[in-house]
Amino acid sequence: MPTYNQLSKKGRQKAKKQIKGPALRGLYNNLKNKMTKIANPQKRGVVTLVKTMTPVKPHSALRKVARIKLSNRREVTVYIPGIGHNIAEHSVVLVRGGKVRDLPGIRYHLIRGKYDAGGVVDRKKSRSKYGVKAVGGGAGGESEPPAVGEA
Repeated sequence: MPTYNQLSKKGRQKAKKQIKGPALRGLYNNLKNKMTKIANPQKRGVVTLVKTMTPVKPHSALRKVARIKLSNRREVTVYIPGIGHNIAEHSVVLVRGGKVRDLPGIRYHLIRGKYDAGGVVDRKKSRSKYGVKAVGGGAGGESEPPAVGEA
């Protein structure tokens, strides 16, 4: 416990906040050949390896993961959500933050339906999370053909 004299001279230090997705924080400037500290919500990258992993103790499955080299020259392991995927080596993908609880060391998710990553086939619920467009005429019932304007 510090004394009042010690606190008046040095004060208390703020605890540093831990960054959950450090690979998304950083922009590589190719012209100046240096990194800039800028936080990004997503990053583009190229797939270098696609593999499966087994989760930690109480769970049992084969989770699909990929090793990706990001545009800021960092290499990360990302989880591929959904059933089935078309991701192969050299595919260009978009990565977001988000930890997978039962896979140790995986802090990122792949965004489906963007660049080379296709959406989940036959997905009806939670479509926006899996890169699936709306099917059918939409919520308005029967859709009418658009009216042609006179020129």
